[in-house]
Amino acid sequence: MNPEMLAYPFLFIAIFFESFVLVTLLSKPARLARLRRAGERTDESALPSVAVMVPCWNEASTIGATCDSLLALQYPKEKLEIILVDDGSTDTTKEAMSRFKEHPQIRIIHKENGGKHTALNAGIAITNAELIGCLDADSFAEPDALREIVSCFYNPQVVAATAAMSIHQPGNILQHMQNAEYAFGITLRHAFASINGLYVTPGPFSFYRREIVIALGGFRYGHQTEDMEMALRIQHAGYEIENAPRARVYTKAPSTIAKLMNQRTRWISGFLRNILGEYRNLICSRNHGVLGMLILPGAILSVASGILLFALMLFLFARNTVTALEVREGIPLYYALLPHGTLDWFYLPVGSYTLLAIIVLLASIALITIGRSISKTTGGIFIGLISYTFLYGLITPFWLFRAVSDVARGKRRGWRY
Repeated sequence: MNPEMLAYPFLFIAIFFESFVLVTLLSKPARLARLRRAGERTDESALPSVAVMVPCWNEASTIGATCDSLLALQYPKEKLEIILVDDGSTDTTKEAMSRFKEHPQIRIIHKENGGKHTALNAGIAITNAELIGCLDADSFAEPDALREIVSCFYNPQVVAATAAMSIHQPGNILQHMQNAEYAFGITLRHAFASINGLYVTPGPFSFYRREIVIALGGFRYGHQTEDMEMALRIQHAGYEIENAPRARVYTKAPSTIAKLMNQRTRWISGFLRNILGEYRNLICSRNHGVLGMLILPGAILSVASGILLFALMLFLFARNTVTALEVREGIPLYYALLPHGTLDWFYLPVGSYTLLAIIVLLASIALITIGRSISKTTGGIFIGLISYTFLYGLITPFWLFRAVSDVARGKRRGWRY
């Protein structure tokens, strides 16, 4: 059997999935969500009270700017409180927080290190706000982001809402690649939210109804992905999760491959442990609609296909290289690649496998562009698209394999390792 045949099912699934996202974006719920404005309710007395929690562990260099971005939010000051939670930092985070200790909107908690979920629960315990939110201490929100988020909760069925994330000031090609990836994520979250298919509420600026979070038992360890575990618990309980595509928030990105590998290994291993463990009954559950029947199975397949397609690519490359050396032995390389020393497109090895892969890539680029459009993200994306095209597919399989290996062996890594 031709080894390329193994790739066809996964490539067809990828094309189907991306086509599904594009069609969903054209659906009525998605279009209505894009038309929604934060100004739906102009009466400020009707706005809910909000508490934004900022869990910190050794974030002395960024906590000040994060807090300043929250103080600049366009929201009634009497209805907005900011809770800084120092989770046993060992650097100068405590001192960095101290400049805000007299601010009337800010409350500061210092506690022993217990993990992000304990920091969030400590913040919940001291507030009576109707809505509670989280902003990672290395992230920054746009002034109108909170108004956009709050508009999601005008629907009484909505228990949580997510923002649109981008990379804060990408500095190298790796960060530009992540910026393009995050634009892709904006599109996916917007499409999934229109069919109640979100299974993660990211740390940067996700919000919840406080009374529901308390009723569900507060935040948990969640295999170091407490934001994913909470979203799955909300979905399991039958509530809805919305998305505000124009609630802009920016987050710091890993600047090296090693740091990116560590971050993504934690994300993927946390997803696998949650979805194959406590929440495995969501998979293929008709009671949970598209989330159970399509999105979660598709997410699991994407992990498997990422590893398989990369392994197949390496095999085909090695096989073709050996074949070329056997057939063209003694002939200069440029003659082997370019007949008669000139480029003739007829000789390019473009088969169905290659064409399907190109279709998947072009669809991904389209979804990245759509994500920037619906969120009104500014700034250049050219470097991000180039790096995403040529780099993302080469490094992703490594963290997928590492995460799957960790789960299979029962290995657990620290938050920052």
